[in-house]
Amino acid sequence: MSCFYTVLSKARATRLMKESAKKCVVRFEGITKTYHLDSLDVPVLKGLDFEIRQGEFVGIMGESGSGKSTLLNLLGLLDVPSSGKYFLLDQEVEHYSDDRLAELRNRYIGFIFQSFNLFPHLSVEQNIEVPMVYREVPRGRRRFLSRDLAERVGLGHRLKHRPTELSGGECQRIAVARALGNDPSFLLADEPTGNLDENTSEEIISLFKKLHSANEVTIVMVTHSPSLKGIFDRIIYLRDGLIVHGNEPAQTL
Repeated sequence: MSCFYTVLSKARATRLMKESAKKCVVRFEGITKTYHLDSLDVPVLKGLDFEIRQGEFVGIMGESGSGKSTLLNLLGLLDVPSSGKYFLLDQEVEHYSDDRLAELRNRYIGFIFQSFNLFPHLSVEQNIEVPMVYREVPRGRRRFLSRDLAERVGLGHRLKHRPTELSGGECQRIAVARALGNDPSFLLADEPTGNLDENTSEEIISLFKKLHSANEVTIVMVTHSPSLKGIFDRIIYLRDGLIVHGNEPAQTL
């Protein structure tokens, strides 16, 4: 390890030391996931060890069938591992009840999906408020926060519009604002540009980069797009349920 650090530039070494001092948001220790189909056991994740620290922008990449979707479900507390330990802000959570996991999801994780998952009958500000409603945030506070978040994603002029009146890029901006509503510990984005054209995709990626750089939002993004490699601080690359890269800066992969 000492030899490794001797070849680092001073700037890179300084950055690594600063990152190591940041709070650990997520830690996986020996995480496995096996699905049981009748008499057949199908191992999908085969012992994952990694950390995600506060303020990181981490990409999860890999070919189809590598385990990306399963990993996303585990990170988002939508599923539980077969074995291993999952620490969320130093809480070991893999054995929690479904109700407790739902509370943690709503409090600590902001979800952004490829298909937006908006309520078509609600306005922009009402869609942004949805997670806050589940947390029982007072109405006046919800309204203030939703309008502030709409401004942050460039939709302050669209508060009363419904998703059916907006473009795909604008709908994804609503989804980003909604995910930020409860000030989560990290954003979990699943192919967030998958349903968007090239120009709109670039706008959404620029928004993620701005949130990360200006607000130090911790972001974990699952993507299959090689063109996005350069935006990440680090890439966790999966192959056949194992991590083949995970601690190197993205540009070296």
